[in-house]
Amino acid sequence: MKVIFNVDVKGQGKKGELKEVSDGFARNYLLPRKLAAEATNDNINALKLKEKAKAAQIAKEKAQAQEYADKLKAVQVTVKAKAGSNGKLFGAVTSAEISKELKAQFGMDIEKNKIVQADPIKNYGTYSVKVKLGYEITAAVSVLVIEG
Repeated sequence: MKVIFNVDVKGQGKKGELKEVSDGFARNYLLPRKLAAEATNDNINALKLKEKAKAAQIAKEKAQAQEYADKLKAVQVTVKAKAGSNGKLFGAVTSAEISKELKAQFGMDIEKNKIVQADPIKNYGTYSVKVKLGYEITAAVSVLVIEG
């Protein structure tokens, strides 16, 4: 019997997968526990529509990530920080601060966990910070730390 799995079943199949299983296993285990649904024409069409919608969503997210990458190359984020007399900052400029300033200055909503700093920013100056936007798309944003 052909079934469409509703959830991952260890050793049998993954969610959304169409697979042939024995009749007894399907009738006695998978179908009563709602782990799978029988592969009727309606269910197969619904599965294809879900896959198509998911592919469209992924394409939309990839396009948005690429658009953000192109915008980030052209901007310079200014972060104000306080420092001692020798120019060394009290603390460090964090990913959260950079994310907040990106939103305030340019309207780009980038989560702090997507901003990757090789080393902590502890002095005034200009730094290049890597931003991972997903789908193997990365961009470098210029961060200017000034006295504030």
